[in-house]
Amino acid sequence: MTATCTSPAAPAATAPERFVRVCAILDKHGRDPARLIPILQEVQEEYRFLPREVMAYVATSLGLSPAKVYGVASFYAHFALVPKGRHVIRLCDGTACHVKDSIPILDAIRKRVGLKDGQVTSDDMQFTVETVSCLGACGLAPVVVCDEEVHGGMTPEKGAALVDAIRSKEAAK
Repeated sequence: MTATCTSPAAPAATAPERFVRVCAILDKHGRDPARLIPILQEVQEEYRFLPREVMAYVATSLGLSPAKVYGVASFYAHFALVPKGRHVIRLCDGTACHVKDSIPILDAIRKRVGLKDGQVTSDDMQFTVETVSCLGACGLAPVVVCDEEVHGGMTPEKGAALVDAIRSKEAAK
C-alpha cells in the first residue's frame, strides 16, 4: 500500500506505507533542511531510534545527502541508531555519582533487567540501560533518569525496585 506525501515545496509523491508518518513530520516542518534536527527528533520519537532506511528517505525528501543526515544523527548522543527498549534507564557515572558508588547501582539494574555483558537492551525490548557522563543533577547523586523522570539518592535496592515498579505498572495495563 502507498500513501501520498504532500509538501508546499514539492509536488505530491507516492511513498511506501511505512513512511506515511515520516511524510507527516516532513510536511509539518515544511521540508526545510534547516529543520533537520527537529525532524530527526520527531522521527526518533515515532520509531524509538533512527532506522537507516528512514534516514535515507528523510535525506532524499530534504534534498540532502544520506551522509549528511547520518553525520548529524551520529554526532549527537541524543540520537539512537539502534533500537532502544520501551523504557530507557540512564545512570549517571560522572564524578559526583561515581564517588557515591554508581557502579553497584548499574550492576543491580542490569541484573534485574537481565542484561548480559555488553548488552544494553533487554531481549524483550522493554529496557535499555545506559551510562552517561553527567545528568546535571550532582546534588542528587547518585542519579538515575528513567523515561525522563529523575530519581536521586539512588541505591542498588532502589534501582532494582524501580525496574520492578515499571514491570508492575506494565502488567496492570
